[in-house]
Amino acid sequence: MTAEMTRCIETCLSCYKTCLSMAMNHCLEMGGKHVEPAHFRLMMACAEMCRTSAHIMLINTPHHKHTCKECAEICVECARDCKRIGDMDECVAVCEACAESCRKMAA
Repeated sequence: MTAEMTRCIETCLSCYKTCLSMAMNHCLEMGGKHVEPAHFRLMMACAEMCRTSAHIMLINTPHHKHTCKECAEICVECARDCKRIGDMDECVAVCEACAESCRKMAA
């Protein structure tokens, strides 16, 4: 396992924790547009895809290129939607970082 892959795993796990925590705490408490079904589902999909990508990299299979490609796409979408909602800067930053890291691993 390369240092780059180890960093990507850490970034994915950080994004997983942040998206899940923000959705279950911040968004549920804020209500309104923070719990719009499409936004909330996207945050859950992002968290799960990040966890899955980390898992696939940890088991060291070449299939990580596929999961990382999808993870990057979902993270970009999640970051964009969190910007739209507002008051979610932490989620935006971690999703953008994860997208960048996963794009490199998918290449």
